[in-house]
Amino acid sequence: AIMSFHQCGGNVGDVVNIPIPQWVRDVGATDPDIFYTNRSGTRNIEYLTLGVDDQPLFHGRTAVQMYADYMASFRENMKKFLDAGTIVDIEAGLGPAGEMRYPSYPQSQGWVFPGIGEFICYDKYLEADFKAAAAKAGHPEWELPDDAGEYNDTPEKTQFFKENGTYLTEKGKFFLSWYSNKLIKHGDKILDEANKVFLGCRVQLAIKISGIHWWYRVPNHAA
Repeated sequence: AIMSFHQCGGNVGDVVNIPIPQWVRDVGATDPDIFYTNRSGTRNIEYLTLGVDDQPLFHGRTAVQMYADYMASFRENMKKFLDAGTIVDIEAGLGPAGEMRYPSYPQSQGWVFPGIGEFICYDKYLEADFKAAAAKAGHPEWELPDDAGEYNDTPEKTQFFKENGTYLTEKGKFFLSWYSNKLIKHGDKILDEANKVFLGCRVQLAIKISGIHWWYRVPNHAA
């Protein structure tokens, strides 16, 4: 059983279109920053930005609380199947297409293989989180990257990913660490809730992690 907290539609293999619930999108109508946002301000409505994981913006609930409530309701309503061992796996959705990733290369926004994609952390919640983290690290002047290119660039076309680029600087390393760790913490939070909800059930917990893709090179890669 897959705990789908993402839109079905627009990704590889999607043959139907099932958006995230209308009442969640209604919140986004007045606060579009609940959605992942690229540097040019384009929103992605496949999945809520992990910047709102702990923001009580959804009629008093946070995103993580909504995911936990969904899983608790599933356990309650599917109790006989869980108790009987009919359901053997619970996969917790953690991002676009259910994968623990950012929506960095959306075909719906013009990306084509093998473009490098973009950083997707320019909603006001993630931006504020980064600014706070940078200030705590003694660099309140640091901003989110403005030199990492666009969806269909090659690494060499960007200041960030080119040889001896920004990614090697103190600021670049700090950003990449923050960016990847936010995703890991997001996964931890939801799996913590799943562990609590399904404790005592005879099921395996699973997640989907996307692979390393293209433009891979050593010692650096711009996947």
